[in-house]
Amino acid sequence: MRRLFILLFLIALGAGGGIAHAQKTTSAPDKTRILIILDCSQSMWNRWQSNTKIKITQQVLLRCLDSLQQQPNIEVALRVFGHLNKESFASRLEVPFEANNYHKLQDKIKTLVPNGGVTAASALTSALNDFPADNHARNIILVITDGLTDSEDNICDIARQLQLAGTVAQTFITGIGSPDNFPHRPDCSVQFAQLPNEEPFYENLQHIFLLSDQKAQLTIALLDSEKKPYETDVPVVFYDSHTLTPRYTTLYHYGTTDPIDTLVVDPFTNYNITFFTTPPIRLNNRHFAHGHNRLEISAPQGSLRLHLENKRTAFPMPAYTVVVRRHGESEIIAQQPLNAKQSYLSGQYDIDILSLPPIHLRNIKIQSGADTDLQIPLPGQLALDKSNTPSTGSIFACQPDGLQHVCDLDPASNNERIVLMPGEYQIILRPLDQTRHTAVRTAHFTIRSAQQTGVSFK
Repeated sequence: MRRLFILLFLIALGAGGGIAHAQKTTSAPDKTRILIILDCSQSMWNRWQSNTKIKITQQVLLRCLDSLQQQPNIEVALRVFGHLNKESFASRLEVPFEANNYHKLQDKIKTLVPNGGVTAASALTSALNDFPADNHARNIILVITDGLTDSEDNICDIARQLQLAGTVAQTFITGIGSPDNFPHRPDCSVQFAQLPNEEPFYENLQHIFLLSDQKAQLTIALLDSEKKPYETDVPVVFYDSHTLTPRYTTLYHYGTTDPIDTLVVDPFTNYNITFFTTPPIRLNNRHFAHGHNRLEISAPQGSLRLHLENKRTAFPMPAYTVVVRRHGESEIIAQQPLNAKQSYLSGQYDIDILSLPPIHLRNIKIQSGADTDLQIPLPGQLALDKSNTPSTGSIFACQPDGLQHVCDLDPASNNERIVLMPGEYQIILRPLDQTRHTAVRTAHFTIRSAQQTGVSFK
């Protein structure tokens, strides 16, 4: 059976979580706030190609701010470190967030004088309260520095904590000057750009500023074995790949007459994506650039149904649980009731029916677009009469390699009714008021499908 798939639909960008439904429209955040954390330590006086690092940085920032004035959805603030005095190791928010503050920003940037020493990590820690409380804004931090010291190994952890707190969507570090001043941190949650030359400096900052007001559009298709989309309903979670916190949670659906939905996601974030098919499909560290992106996922599915023989029984049937695992693996991926059909990704599976004794089916193949229908033998019933003698004991199944324990008897019951799968069995029984092995009694019996077998100890 083949179905035609849908595209999932995300909640509005920056809203955090929730459920979105097809045919609705997502939107970008109402506002983006960019906090610039600028290095004004003594080393910024050092020459960098055409001029000192601080002079080149001032020129590039002023040029970028000129272009931002035409973007009303972006607000910028400025925190500076290293400029107060040589004895001060603090940073300060020099220009807070507010509308139309570009002249204040430009005036402050023009007058900055490198003077002291303080770390970028310390300034980043102080930035937590710089952003106004606003659930409809996306917050971004841009750190501009000419070096990170060995003592700043925790800058990645600080940035991650800001993301985990929900304060900051992404932290960027633009490193200017020698690569030796920037230790390599491949697992860092910060997006890092190291610029040994001044030529790409403006383009790097302009890219961040322009991207902050843009969005990534995403079309997703789950494909069958013939690489065609199919209809399905699947929960999907997008996690931030660095913080592992959920960014978007949704349920998607698409039918043959439904229009294709386009998702709106944040281009600043890399995602770990889980599609809750059975078993789940997991994609790690996926990035979606500004503009339109298409993600096609090979996810061919078939279905599995297990059912009992269609016979009447004079005794009530237990509600058996069916446990499904990938072949050779221990993790349970599904618990399926009998007589119900459930979809699985095509592959090999191990199935356990928790009857007495359990039935183990190994290496069952589920094919794309096909129904796998398995019939389970109908059980029979043991009618056990202990002749009013309280007794303890157990039931064993007779297997080629020996006796397999099935269940223990109830010492408080003189007459038990136990539903068992067809086969050969043995009872071992001893009265409670006797302890010698000579008091132990045994009985061999056969259980047949849909029939009752009586065993009496008289």
